[in-house]
Order: sequence, then structure tokens, then C-alpha cells
Amino acid sequence: MNDKTAVLAANAAFYHAFSTADLAAMGAIWADEDVSCIHPGWPVLVGRQSVLESYHKILSNPIQERIEHRNDMVLVSQDDARVFCIEIVGAMALAATNWFKRVDGAWRLVHHQASPLATLPQKPEVPPSARLN
Repeated sequence: MNDKTAVLAANAAFYHAFSTADLAAMGAIWADEDVSCIHPGWPVLVGRQSVLESYHKILSNPIQERIEHRNDMVLVSQDDARVFCIEIVGAMALAATNWFKRVDGAWRLVHHQASPLATLPQKPEVPPSARLN
């Protein structure tokens, strides 16, 4: 398996743990050191314990909406990799970055950040003018 495929598999495992509310799997995805997370509307979380506690709160919420990810794009540079994707949570679309580091041969998550996507108004179509100048 090449690095790009391995990183995409690690990213898919992160979203699978999220969608199945599997706290043990979520814990296995995150690195042991130097981790951080920024959930939409939350302060910056630094440290494995703080990050995993946040996921415990989110995944324990009985009305937590389902999450999906789309349009995954990977950048790999030696032992660092970033996945940029769109998260769909209920009716909200979020731009997400998942940063992985290779730790003992496995790709482990060290940072996650998601931010709401702004919906930009479409430009109104201007009907063609009958004038030439």
C-alpha cells in the first residue's frame, strides 16, 4: 500500500469511528503526543486527553447528527500528511483538515480542524444587451 492510500485509509478509519461512535477506535487513531483539535465553535484543544474527552462528549450525545466526508484530497510529505475534505454533519457543510504523522510505521492523527463553509450568493445572470457598445 502506498502512502497516499494508507493515509486515505487512516482518514476513513477516523470518520468510521466517528460515525459509529466507537471511542476505542477513535482513541487508536490519534497519536499519543503533540495532538490538537479545533471543532467548529470550540476553543483550541491541545493534548491527547483534552482531544479525546471532546470526542467522548460528542460521541456520547444521543442526538449527534451523522457525519460523512467527501472530496478527500491528500498531500504527503515524508512522515507528514494532510487530508482536506468536506464534512457533512446534518445539513451543515464543513471544510476539514486532518493532519497525520507516521508514528512507528502507522499514520496517526495529530490535528483535526473543521470550519463551516460559507455559502456564497451566486452572481445574477445579466441578460445580454441589444446594444453593441
